[in-house]
Amino acid sequence: MRDLVERTRAAGRLVGLVPTMGFFHEGHLELMRRARTECGVVVVTLFVNPTQFGPSEDYDAYPRDFERDSALAEAVGVDYLFSLEAEEMYPEGFQTTVSVKELSEVMCGEDRPGHFDGVATVVAKLFNIIPAHRAYFGQKDAQQLLVIRRMARDLNFPIEIIAVPTVREEDGLAMSSRNSYLSPEERLAATVLYRSLEAAASLIESGENSTGVIREEMEQVISTEPLVNLEYVTICDNIYLQPLSELSGEVLLALAARVGRARLIDNMVFDVE
Repeated sequence: MRDLVERTRAAGRLVGLVPTMGFFHEGHLELMRRARTECGVVVVTLFVNPTQFGPSEDYDAYPRDFERDSALAEAVGVDYLFSLEAEEMYPEGFQTTVSVKELSEVMCGEDRPGHFDGVATVVAKLFNIIPAHRAYFGQKDAQQLLVIRRMARDLNFPIEIIAVPTVREEDGLAMSSRNSYLSPEERLAATVLYRSLEAAASLIESGENSTGVIREEMEQVISTEPLVNLEYVTICDNIYLQPLSELSGEVLLALAARVGRARLIDNMVFDVE
């Protein structure tokens, strides 16, 4: 694959990379469409990465359907779908890990130790295997996006990281492969996550500047759904993920919650003067 991409680059064509774990939904397809409109060649990788799953997480149960994914990728104009097995990515004797320290230790990193090391390692390997000009990631995974952006900058990868806005269902729920785990009742309850972000947005638009007030409102909204178990709400800057007491600059409002067997995340970004 690397030789193919290098020949494509030498021919003067822009190469776009969309790393995924498969089981495509509209959010994945939007990444591919964005890459298709901006690049001459689009490569999508499909790899369920074991190193970003904890011992008690859902690696074995994570949904997989290669034939379906292949058809969806072809329908939106992807040029190459590159699928890998764990034994190919991590051959016997593999010992190297890429770690983005501080960004990986907060938010989701507190409850998922090692998760972002797995993300950074596999993405670094993909950037080497497929030397694209641009790589496309969803804003829904805000912390992952910042980890990858920092890793690419710190390790001098000559690649532009493109953030694509979160794609939502009609009722606001952020699209995720793990939504397939939800029962109808849980699926309905999960919409409270977006409602809490909307409540925060209304406060911010009305001039509220205290992160304590905004966080309390979000937690109050989420508490109305007994099927939703909140893990965290954080309000921080959108570069270093440092907590804020007052809104200033580019601000990330992010949350994580468990709904049944699904762990769901969502966020919004605000530019506050």
